[in-house]
Amino acid sequence: MRILLTNDDGYHAPGLKVLEEIAAKFSDDIWIVAPSEEQSGAGHSLTLSRPIRIRRHGDKRFAVAGTPTDAVMMAIARIMKDSPPDLILSGVNRGANLAEDVTYSGTVSAAMEGALAGVRSIALSQVYSREGMGDTVPFEAASAWGERVLRPLIDAPLAPRTLVNINFPVGPAAEVKGIRVANQGLRDYGRLQIVTNRDPRGYEYHWFALGPTIETPAHSTDLEAVAEGFIAVTPLHLDLTHHESLDMLNAAFT
Repeated sequence: MRILLTNDDGYHAPGLKVLEEIAAKFSDDIWIVAPSEEQSGAGHSLTLSRPIRIRRHGDKRFAVAGTPTDAVMMAIARIMKDSPPDLILSGVNRGANLAEDVTYSGTVSAAMEGALAGVRSIALSQVYSREGMGDTVPFEAASAWGERVLRPLIDAPLAPRTLVNINFPVGPAAEVKGIRVANQGLRDYGRLQIVTNRDPRGYEYHWFALGPTIETPAHSTDLEAVAEGFIAVTPLHLDLTHHESLDMLNAAFT
């Protein structure tokens, strides 16, 4: 099995090393094509206004000067064109990709791009306890449980153009309560914060930040699962049509 690894934290991110260790338990044919720099929050963006450069770091190891979507496109359409992947793993992200996070997440979007290309794709993220941890974020739960979560997903009969989003909870691996298949949740938008300051020349600048999470999880959402110490496994699909509204809108235009 040929496995492509990517992420949104960048080629040198600690989580990518964790992911490589997990992937090595399934195959020795592992390729890495990841953004050269951090692309957190890039979502499913595609670079169209500047050229994209690829740097080779070794056998089957490449960094792409672009977004996670760029990296997956380059991997499938150019770097691995003659040897396409059987599986794409994206992560392990430093931080949660729960609820509406999936719409902003470069980690999840890389898996989306893989799913669009018809490749089985899975996103993995490690939740951590507080902001400001930087590279000290512990990946113990992801490292210890990664193989166990992925193994049944590799051969599961997933529908076309679907992907799986995995979030590992905070805390030591021994405290993980198990694996829970969960719906995508939704947070209260009030957690958004904008930090404002002035640079040394006196010009104002702004920095997006996320305040304390105000959660309104329904029963068995990914938010609830992770909060209770479970690994959340959520299937996602790329059809954003709200089918329940089709009849109402058709009636509005007739």
